[in-house]
Amino acid sequence: MALLLTESDVRQLLTMPLALEAVERAFRDLAEGTFVLHSRRRIHTPNKGFLHYMAAADFQSGYEGLKIYTYANGAIRFLVPLFRWDTGELVALIEADYLGRVRTGAASGVAAKFMSRLDSRVIGMIGTGGQAATQVEAVCAVRPIERVRVFSRNEQKRREFARTLSERIHLPVEAADSAEKAVRQADIVITMTTASQPVIECGWLARGVHINAAGGNLAHKAEIDAETVRQAAVIATDSVEQAKIEAGDLVQVFAADAGHWSRVVELSEIVVGRVPGRHSQEDITLFKSNGVAIEDVAVAGKIYELARQRGVGKEVPLFEKA
Repeated sequence: MALLLTESDVRQLLTMPLALEAVERAFRDLAEGTFVLHSRRRIHTPNKGFLHYMAAADFQSGYEGLKIYTYANGAIRFLVPLFRWDTGELVALIEADYLGRVRTGAASGVAAKFMSRLDSRVIGMIGTGGQAATQVEAVCAVRPIERVRVFSRNEQKRREFARTLSERIHLPVEAADSAEKAVRQADIVITMTTASQPVIECGWLARGVHINAAGGNLAHKAEIDAETVRQAAVIATDSVEQAKIEAGDLVQVFAADAGHWSRVVELSEIVVGRVPGRHSQEDITLFKSNGVAIEDVAVAGKIYELARQRGVGKEVPLFEKA
């Protein structure tokens, strides 16, 4: 029988430390060739909606699966069907909104662990939506962060976000009056927005800054300006193949010369030490996060195992013989 895990179940089981461990291991396995990844694809529907789907198989843990999600009439619905690759057995159906927020944050946390300066103390956060808090939470778990500055266009929302985030991470969180004020002198900058045009400029950035650009995954959108991309000494992404399809921050800058893609490395290569995450304390480093299925499958596998151990979830009789 498959185990049905609702959003409530996932929130009960999933922690950031668990996600960070699972996602880092997934990138190590990807580098070693025991994790297989297929990039996201989209179907556009006549009502201006989407069906998104992405898949991965983990031959180490024994799981394979995909994330499927729809957007229609302003609502997004996420689902991860999880299988055993050796038997083809469906082991779980997992509602995956919160899973997605935490695993996306964890990917940024892994990037910060291997690419940011060890003495990073200040985060500049652009964006206060549903994915923003887990971005900050993950980075705080891997670096000795002392304070956070946050900006979004809605003053009331950013002040409320600063208050609730401060309670969540037990650190001072300041609502900045502008994106520039949030970013200046920050050691780590995070963007998690739906912006079509850049929300940060290279001239605002301190030397040695690490940037997690995590918001956009459409080729016509960009959160960081072209000069930031040009100045970055190391550019990493979770999947170069997927980045070429949807990482607008890079696609738009490299459009005139596809040879520039040779500058982009995969985070997995940095995690296993084949490529340095930075060359010096002065480097600007950039992680362009797209969100890939290895993250979903790795975290889903951990959630499923915990659910079995703790008796969480509901059995669903699918593919049962008569």
